[in-house]
Amino acid sequence: MNRRNVLIGLIGANIQKSLAPALHADALADAGLDGYYHLMDVDLLPGRRLGQLLDAIKTAGFAGANVTFPFKQDVMPLLDAVDPECAQVGAVNTVTIAAGGRAIGYNTDRIGFRRSFEDSLGHGSAEGATVVLVGSGGAGRAVAFALMDLGVATIVLYDRDDGRTKALMADLSSLYGASSCRLAYDLERDVAAAHGVVNATPVGMHGIPGNPVPVSGLKATHWAADVIYSPIETAFVRAAAAKGARVLTGGGMCVHQAVESFRLFTGIVPNAARMLRTFAEALAARDK
Repeated sequence: MNRRNVLIGLIGANIQKSLAPALHADALADAGLDGYYHLMDVDLLPGRRLGQLLDAIKTAGFAGANVTFPFKQDVMPLLDAVDPECAQVGAVNTVTIAAGGRAIGYNTDRIGFRRSFEDSLGHGSAEGATVVLVGSGGAGRAVAFALMDLGVATIVLYDRDDGRTKALMADLSSLYGASSCRLAYDLERDVAAAHGVVNATPVGMHGIPGNPVPVSGLKATHWAADVIYSPIETAFVRAAAAKGARVLTGGGMCVHQAVESFRLFTGIVPNAARMLRTFAEALAARDK
């Protein structure tokens, strides 16, 4: 990799409001590197398949790319190898490309959510808790393992895709024991009985309006977290805050996963505090 001309990017759908370009551009400048962060939005690239985009960035000499909805699981069989922790999660959000085009998958969402949670809600909010996790796709899988890292006692899983939920439950049970998770029986009642709730679906982001969490189950004793940051306050976050719950937006997760992704792309650990400031400035400019 030519460290003076670093090409990186993001592959996904509905990503035009992503703040990743601003975060990585500032980190590159701070590290004294030239480079560019490209958005590869399949909504604007009709007919382009995931495999074609991976081949294209290899040919162009990219250091790697982030991968987001809806490709975090689809990308795995297209890679030459995956990091052991990534294999455990079963989803990829960061791909590095080595000399010769060897593509290796990583998951930085797990550490991103964990660090954001610790910074905002505190480790103690998770220890021994029962948490309802709505969404068992790529982001949901990363959050589930992050919650286990944080010491959650039981995760109650819900997804409209029953197969995805059962697959995640099987993986969690095999690593953490049968008592670590269960399927949601009645989402409203399960939310009401839990200590915390996480939305790990794309519902609530720009272009996909709504709230997948029953508002009637939310209360002031809850903490509520979302993985979405476009918009920074989703309908779910607003509803939880209106009930008096402590809330965590997807902003911190975005920043902390970007810190780890940048390290994987360049070998340089960026300044997390600086990246948080850059995020706040870029968010204000985007949403003004």
